[in-house]
Amino acid sequence: MREDRQVPNERLVTLDALRGFAVMGILAMNIVAFAMPEMAYVSPKAYGGETAADLAAWALGFILFDGKMRGLFSILFGASMLLIIDRAEASGQDPGSVHYRRMAWLAIFGLCHYFFIWWGDILFLYAAVGCIAFRFRAWETRRLIKWAIGLFTLGVVVTSLFFGAQLAVGNAADNPASPMAEAGREVRAEYARIDGEVSEELALYRGPYLPILGSRLDTAINPFIGVLMTILETLPLMMLGMALFRNGFLTGAWSAADYRQTALRWLPPGVLLTLLVGWIQWRASFDYLVAVNAFMGWAGPGRLMMTIAYAALLMVLIKAAAGASWLARVAATGRMAFSNYLGTSIVMTTIFYGYGLGLFGDVDRWTLYLFCIGMWAIMLLWSKPWLDRFRYGPLEWLWRSLARGRLQMMRQ
Repeated sequence: MREDRQVPNERLVTLDALRGFAVMGILAMNIVAFAMPEMAYVSPKAYGGETAADLAAWALGFILFDGKMRGLFSILFGASMLLIIDRAEASGQDPGSVHYRRMAWLAIFGLCHYFFIWWGDILFLYAAVGCIAFRFRAWETRRLIKWAIGLFTLGVVVTSLFFGAQLAVGNAADNPASPMAEAGREVRAEYARIDGEVSEELALYRGPYLPILGSRLDTAINPFIGVLMTILETLPLMMLGMALFRNGFLTGAWSAADYRQTALRWLPPGVLLTLLVGWIQWRASFDYLVAVNAFMGWAGPGRLMMTIAYAALLMVLIKAAAGASWLARVAATGRMAFSNYLGTSIVMTTIFYGYGLGLFGDVDRWTLYLFCIGMWAIMLLWSKPWLDRFRYGPLEWLWRSLARGRLQMMRQ
């Protein structure tokens, strides 16, 4: 374990660049949720799994991206949170006041994002869990890592037991002699409703805006349910981010050899576990019960291993490319991650929803990556020129101004 290191007060290019890679990588999976019914993200059986190319695209997303970029983003949120707390303390401010004001406004942004733009918001989740993570800010690195791994493992066990019980009961429906046969048929019937829900989503998101807004208002509890369902994944990842910030991993203080060793330690087992979970889903013909178990529980360990390995590999790349113009663009994209994240939601919902171009459900999985690449290009092209003229991204400026209670200087 490396000793904790002091961090300078200037921008940390490593954090910015990692955040840039993460916010672009998140779109590689979110693009499915923008363009297809919700369950298509979990199982290609629900939608977008009709051809071999569709299944190959699903496999590519599941193995390489699903949960890994979100995990990296969560880790970076924990690191950035700690950085801001440290700087508040160094400047004589009350870190609790600074932090909770930021989280309160982030929660408001998240709820606005959910209700008015897109159902897949993570900002409210980060704000809620960030309030809890603040309690661990003074913990030393080793303790943070131990508790993070413990809580993450607990989350995997709890979700696997919960959804695994549904799977076991559902499988009893095939055995008329089983005392659980009737309960199994009820579970299967509940999951069979997904096909009808897919049809309802297609009609909803191919239509005008107001019915979509009404649907969100009817499901106002969902952001809060999301916190309860994912807290044992998100909180440990934030704690890992705090630990990896403290020990220098995320600030570039480790050697390239250390980063490569970390990647080699965690990438092979992570890939193997992820491949196994993907194979199980394929063998089950992407049965909804199996897919939900895989998504919520079984994929967790491999997902975490690959997230850490990706972070290490990206650190090798960032250190090797120090000073490169392309890396400066990635870092600028990361500095404006808030604006780019919400901006992506606005652009993609306008493209796919009925009040925009109306392409919802009409684009296959492979072709969706073209939209993804196009959005990446927009992020890279606009972020650096904007920051050459202004101190913050537009939404970063608004968030900072609201949290501080006064307008911040915008121009360079």
